Amino acid sequence: MSDTRREMLDALKLELRVLEMGGYSPSVHEPRKELAVFRDSPSCLNYALPLREHPCSECWLIDFVPAAQRAKSVPCHHIPLNGRGDTIASMGKAGDDLKVQEAMRGWLRKKIKELETMAEEMECT
Repeated sequence: MSDTRREMLDALKLELRVLEMGGYSPSVHEPRKELAVFRDSPSCLNYALPLREHPCSECWLIDFVPAAQRAKSVPCHHIPLNGRGDTIASMGKAGDDLKVQEAMRGWLRKKIKELETMAEEMECT
């Protein structure tokens, strides 16, 4: 597996862990602040920075964003998460919304499995 694919796999696994640990639920310290899925994750290039210093075009998630959506202000919110094409943007803004989290969980598991399968196939050849 290439280093890039390994990094992507690790980042997807991190996202799944963040999601499963309630990382996108409202904060105890700031219960009214909604967390933005992907953007408020440690895997975001701009995580914990006061200003967006890095363009989203440099993010590992950009390859999952349809080309027509890559110029959006938050392109990762336009990744199709299921066969219907639902995205974080189309399903609502709340990071703690159960439908968004369930769609994300399914998408993350699917992408992780795809990359792991690809890695296994490469090892066999």
